[in-house]
Order: sequence, then C-alpha cells, then structure tokens
Amino acid sequence: MDKIKKYKQFIVNLLTEYVNLPVERGVQPEEFQEQLILDEKNNHYQVLNIGWNGMNRIYLPVFHIDIIDEKIWVQEDATDFNIVEKLEALGVPKSDIVLAFHAPYKRPYTEYAIA
Repeated sequence: MDKIKKYKQFIVNLLTEYVNLPVERGVQPEEFQEQLILDEKNNHYQVLNIGWNGMNRIYLPVFHIDIIDEKIWVQEDATDFNIVEKLEALGVPKSDIVLAFHAPYKRPYTEYAIA
C-alpha cells in the first residue's frame, strides 16, 4: 500500500473511532449531530459538531485534517483525543505531520514538519 493510501486509511479509521466514542454532551441527541465528512478525492477530512443546545447554535469544527504533499496537515484538533499521538503510534513519522494550527514561524520549534 502506498503512503497516501495508508495515511488516508489511518485518518478515516481514527476519525471514525472518535465519532463512535460515547460522549456525555448535555444536549438531546435529536438536536445534535457529530458529522464525519470525508472528501477522499481531495484529501480533506473533518468532524463537525452541529445542532442546537436550547437557543444556542452549535457549529464547531472538531477535527480538520488534510493530506498535502504526502504529509498529514492537522488543521484543527479541538479535543483531548490526541490524534497526533495516535498517528505516531500507527507509524507516521513526525516529519510527515504538520501542526498547521501553529503559525508557520512557530513550526520550526516543534518536533514536527514545518510544511
């Protein structure tokens, strides 16, 4: 299996694992959805929380991950699921993970890829 296919499978599996976790939300299930959005053709992957909590609208990108130039770009991770650590445990080297939520000038100070 080539690297891109492997990375796609890792991302899909991890995001699917995340959305299947039982969570105590304090919101009625019929008023709330956790959507897994997979654009495998263009290498974009997201988990969105959408719905309502009483009179308050919920629209939160929980995860946003892209594959760009054979690297995994973590654009957003608003959880304690620690997807980066899980990717490393699957064998993805730090040199293939970009912490895109950090400004480009900060990335050289991480242990991960700059771009």
